[in-house]
Amino acid sequence: MNTFWRFAREMLVDRWTLAMALTLSLVASAGLGVGLAGIAPILKTMLPTYTVVEGQRVAEPAPGLQDRVADLNTDLAEWPVAVQIPDSLISRLPTDPYQSIVFIMIGVAVLNVFALTAMFFHQFIALTVVYRASQRIRDRAFSHVLSLPLSAVVMGDSSDISRRVVDETERLAEGFTAVVSKAAAQIGKGFAALLVAIYFEWRITIVSLVIAPILWLVIRTLSRKVRKARKRAFRGQAALLSRAGNALRGLRVVKVQTAEEHEQRLFAETNEQVIRQMFKARTARALSSPISELVALSVIAVLAAFAAKAIIQQQLDPTNFLIVIIALGVAAASLRPLTGIINEIQAAAAASDRLAELMDLEPETGLDPRLPELPRHKSSIAFEGVTFTYPSADRPALIDVSLEVAHGERVAFVGPNGSGKTTILSLVPRLLEPNSGRVLVDGQDITEFGVESLRRQIGAVTQETVIFPGSIRSNLVYGSVGKTDDEIESAAKRAHADEFIDRLDQGLDTPVGEQGLTLSGGQRQRLSIARVILRDPAILILDEATSMIDADSESKIGDALEQFSKGRTTLVVAHRLSTVVNSDRIVVMEAGRIIDQGTHRELLERCETYRTLARTQLVGSG
Repeated sequence: MNTFWRFAREMLVDRWTLAMALTLSLVASAGLGVGLAGIAPILKTMLPTYTVVEGQRVAEPAPGLQDRVADLNTDLAEWPVAVQIPDSLISRLPTDPYQSIVFIMIGVAVLNVFALTAMFFHQFIALTVVYRASQRIRDRAFSHVLSLPLSAVVMGDSSDISRRVVDETERLAEGFTAVVSKAAAQIGKGFAALLVAIYFEWRITIVSLVIAPILWLVIRTLSRKVRKARKRAFRGQAALLSRAGNALRGLRVVKVQTAEEHEQRLFAETNEQVIRQMFKARTARALSSPISELVALSVIAVLAAFAAKAIIQQQLDPTNFLIVIIALGVAAASLRPLTGIINEIQAAAAASDRLAELMDLEPETGLDPRLPELPRHKSSIAFEGVTFTYPSADRPALIDVSLEVAHGERVAFVGPNGSGKTTILSLVPRLLEPNSGRVLVDGQDITEFGVESLRRQIGAVTQETVIFPGSIRSNLVYGSVGKTDDEIESAAKRAHADEFIDRLDQGLDTPVGEQGLTLSGGQRQRLSIARVILRDPAILILDEATSMIDADSESKIGDALEQFSKGRTTLVVAHRLSTVVNSDRIVVMEAGRIIDQGTHRELLERCETYRTLARTQLVGSG
């Protein structure tokens, strides 16, 4: 529950609005209490009072409201603080019993309307506080996810992370609603009813309050079991969402490979695990209401036995007892929903635990605004004794790598799969942090500068193109602010993207679907290249940048990238021989180490690994 209250404190940002909501709840509860108290004169007027005269019961005339208020004034005179109802007001009250009852009922009705109005505004304002708090928590959670190291997101489950940001905050909002809206209203009404019961007969009320903790202990025990089971179920639901998402995203492969039954079996197995956890919560939730009813009935039975003896011995006014039973019934009815409310809070607590696990992950380093900005790159990029191991990997991806690249130099990295080519490129924008060693830009350790000032100097084109929902224009200017139409069109032309953009009816404003599925792979890759050109980086990273482009377009875009990379430090991973041959230097990697470097001709003469790569992996090698 600690994490739930940790997030619940977010509602205190709107503390005055929250205070207003709780005040209105008290007003509504006070209206209920006064309404219950108003039942007493109605009952005492309707039910005759008998006295024994010469062995026979004689009904006394029912007093009117004027007489009762006058008697109330007499009782008030004994209070430490003198409080009196003006005689001028008392004289206007009805004296007829029936008229008195009608008068009181009208007053109670007006009071109830006032109380219900206060209740409406309490609910309205309380939900406003809840929704604002959940919005802030959701924004902060998503912002925190964006600040996490890439490895924490990529190595984890992106579907589960999305679920925590969206779904768990929604469950938190339900818990907040249960606290400030439902619980506040029900507890307020129950407390007001208890005060009325204490006023009319405190002894019976005390007996009921002694028994009530038993109900609380039962509810708390069951709620703990519900919370634990629900927390495990949430984890299972996250796995279920991930399983479904992976299958649907890869539906083309699933169908081509005729793996529908395989995916259905995996989904059914995960679904069975979720239901098994829900069944564990089923018993506890089902027992909550019956046990609450049993305890409530037991309380009533004990009270009835206690009251019967007191009435027979003329130690208790039957009318007062009836009012106390009504008030306790209202209190019980008000507090009864607390069982469900507590279950809602427990479910929200389980969600808060999962959200807290995400929020407690350490953000990537370099986000401190106090760090200085890295000047624009103009000298060199160096790797000094860099070693890196992926989480859960059994061996390092990079081992003691040292390399220096001069400004404006074009360096290609080649090697077998898993040799560390992409990993070493990921160290430059600090998407990954080395376990040991340093990465230097212009002789300065990049960890000593703000990471944003570093990344603003870098443009990257990867094999896996990313297109966001929106228009072609919005994708081109993504991450680049204030670009003019001329600059956008020039970048598209240099990336040869204008060849297909000009054929579209809406041109740059043509909408693209999620993940750019309305575009071909080559079109998506051209947009990615144009986006980088528009960014005007000092450091260019090309990781299989032309892999999704046909051979005819590849030469054009290759020439464009070669022209664009002049005067920029370019780090390349490529499967095209032409890209490798045209590099100033080729670095050969194997098993996380640099085993040789030089020009294409030099490496062909002395490096067996490079000769094998040129013969088997580099396209166009002959």
